[in-house]
Amino acid sequence: MNIARFAVCIRNEAYEASLELRKLYEVLEDEDASRHGQVRVIDESGEDYLYPEEYFALVRLPAETEKAVVEAA
Repeated sequence: MNIARFAVCIRNEAYEASLELRKLYEVLEDEDASRHGQVRVIDESGEDYLYPEEYFALVRLPAETEKAVVEAA
């Protein structure tokens, strides 16, 4: 099982329908996107899309919390 990474949305200009401020989003690994200053997250549509990195603050959850969040999805 891959270890999930998470980020909190801190900006959503031009993406108000897709991103909620202060909400926790799952981040998918995408090295190409990262090289271009973007991050791939599963947004409100339930699909993964690219967004500007500066719209998110990456967070590290305690293992037990991360497991609970992943299992709840």
